Amino acid sequence: MVNIIVVFPKIEDAKGIRNLLIHHGFSVSSVCTTGAQALYEANLFHEGIVVCGYHFSDMFYQELYENLPECFTMLLLASQRYWEGSKEKGIVYLPLPIKRNDFLNTVNMMVQMLLQKKKKRKGQRKERSLEEKQVLEQAKQVLMERNHLSEEEAHYYIQKASMDAGINLIETAQMILQLFI
Repeated sequence: MVNIIVVFPKIEDAKGIRNLLIHHGFSVSSVCTTGAQALYEANLFHEGIVVCGYHFSDMFYQELYENLPECFTMLLLASQRYWEGSKEKGIVYLPLPIKRNDFLNTVNMMVQMLLQKKKKRKGQRKERSLEEKQVLEQAKQVLMERNHLSEEEAHYYIQKASMDAGINLIETAQMILQLFI
């Protein structure tokens, strides 16, 4: 599920966009009338799409975009005169008046792109810090000495204990060190 935040200065406009999205199977997380509200909501979700107009009572779309979490994209709905000359990278633009099918297809495309990026990020392994590597190595050494395990068996033991306890590998290694040292 991709979080969609709808932001327009007039609540009626925002609710109309929300209803259109919901009617066509999209999940709208929140409806806002100010940039500050939208930023608050965006920071709760960390990724998603902001569908918005050109300006709000407290800021313009550029300021909102600059302060969004990195994994958010923006769909700007504004008249051509506001958009010309300020094409910013990372913002998708649809000119007003919008055609319903163009709008829905654009949102669908943005959702698919976010899901692909999310899938890529999940596939990338996070590199452990030097400190985390040292904790893991110390825990393996303790298990190897006390239980006469090979390094592979000690690592497997930590992995299994981590999965059984529902905590990450480093936390498990730290618990093993606390128990045996």
